[in-house]
Amino acid sequence: MKKRILIVGGGTAGWLAAGYLAKRLGADLPGGIAITLVESRDIGILGVGEGTFPTIRRTLQTIGIDEAELIRRCGASFKQGAKFVHWRHTPGTPGHDHYSHPFQTAESPRGLELLPYWLMGVGGPDNWDEVCGPQKKAADAHRAPKLAQHPDYDGPLNYAFHFDAVTLAAMLRDQGIANGVTHLVDLVTEVMLAEDGAIAGVRTQANGVLDADLYVDCTGFRAELIGKAQGVPWRSCRDVLFCDTALAMQVPYADAQAPIASYTISTAQDAGWIWDIGLDTRRGTGHVFSSAHTDDATAEARLRAYIGPAAEKLECRKFRFDGGYREINWHKNCVAIGLSSGFFEPLEATGIVFAEVAAGMLANLFPWSGDYETSARQFNVIMRKRYERALDFIKLHYCISQRRDSDFWNDNVAATSVPGSLHELLDRWRFRPPTEIDINTQIDIFSEASWQYVLYGMGWKTDLSARAGVYRFHDDARRAFAEARRQADYAIDNLPSNRDLVNWAQTRGFGPQGRAA
Repeated sequence: MKKRILIVGGGTAGWLAAGYLAKRLGADLPGGIAITLVESRDIGILGVGEGTFPTIRRTLQTIGIDEAELIRRCGASFKQGAKFVHWRHTPGTPGHDHYSHPFQTAESPRGLELLPYWLMGVGGPDNWDEVCGPQKKAADAHRAPKLAQHPDYDGPLNYAFHFDAVTLAAMLRDQGIANGVTHLVDLVTEVMLAEDGAIAGVRTQANGVLDADLYVDCTGFRAELIGKAQGVPWRSCRDVLFCDTALAMQVPYADAQAPIASYTISTAQDAGWIWDIGLDTRRGTGHVFSSAHTDDATAEARLRAYIGPAAEKLECRKFRFDGGYREINWHKNCVAIGLSSGFFEPLEATGIVFAEVAAGMLANLFPWSGDYETSARQFNVIMRKRYERALDFIKLHYCISQRRDSDFWNDNVAATSVPGSLHELLDRWRFRPPTEIDINTQIDIFSEASWQYVLYGMGWKTDLSARAGVYRFHDDARRAFAEARRQADYAIDNLPSNRDLVNWAQTRGFGPQGRAA
């Protein structure tokens, strides 16, 4: 008899997990796993998260999503990283006003590590993100990361996507069904537990009791299975990350052919930050803020002022959240994926990537022989450590800021709000930059390059004076920095704009048959 997975809840996380597991676990094969997803018609999708991480390309390709079709159906555009404005200094302060976290890893010609030479001034006065490779300047110029003739999900610059979350969920649903997932539209009215605390089944309004070997909780913050029924606690991180509210607005372009930003733009405010994401027909904007440091009306006024006159008649949607995660994400025969597992805030697009991580691990650890506890132990250890490290990375954006213009920023730089694990990392990096020895690829979502971009974009000082004498390749480093500038100029001259490549994909596919857009 086939093993069975029942996924409760749809949305991006539910259908991403369903389509991915169906492919990885052979839902269409006689010896594979039968996967059913049940979702209510009455429970809507939050639809706020419109940014992703480069891992999404491999995930979508595995599920079977065509890249050009993604752009057509989901209003998608190309994302090459994140741009941070006013995070380092109070607005109006002289000096660098922004920095970026590009997805491209810094170039290291012939094994030469360039970062120490930049720290010693060899790269010139520009920020690290500008001198180490071409992507920052290419993104500043609204360039796409690839040409039309590059195959699906491939290009010279690393990238992810911005998209409409509601239409992406619908596209993932259609592909999930094509991959062999059984789809039920029904309301779960009861989660039934066995004597040992495992889930015995879920009672639905129209289909009666549904049971399975493994249950996946994709019911969002409600956490109907793992939280309400099984009582697995939620660990709040409000003592570290203060933001707990988001206001979202969708802003149409004044000009249908306006440039599409190649970044998620994050602009710091006195009690949070504003996101700005460019899609094909609109910008998704929103203000993430701490309700302990400002009120809804003030936050909405800040968002409308940021948008300008275009915001006058726009609807504003509000979301409350308690940033945190579950230290146990696989309990008995139930696995949490998506918001039921954890969520910090939209900064750095960790929401969807955690759903990808969880789905990938579940595919690898699925207990074919019935040994749930062994799989659960490994799953829980890795997920907990991933959340802990991502928490440190997000807090890094706040805790080394030089802003002192509000209680929000003063509280964020207070040592008591910084996890001890992040204090330890910062202590290491006083006299050496982040390297691969600080990263564990089994648990770290962000590489050492990501930490470097944020650390030095925020103005962190690493003192290499004690070891300066061992760096002997200054001329090679100067040539490498010059080559990075040349590559940036070449990318700007030869890559299409984000808008042009999106327009191309609206009517054509990618691949060798394509032409430069």
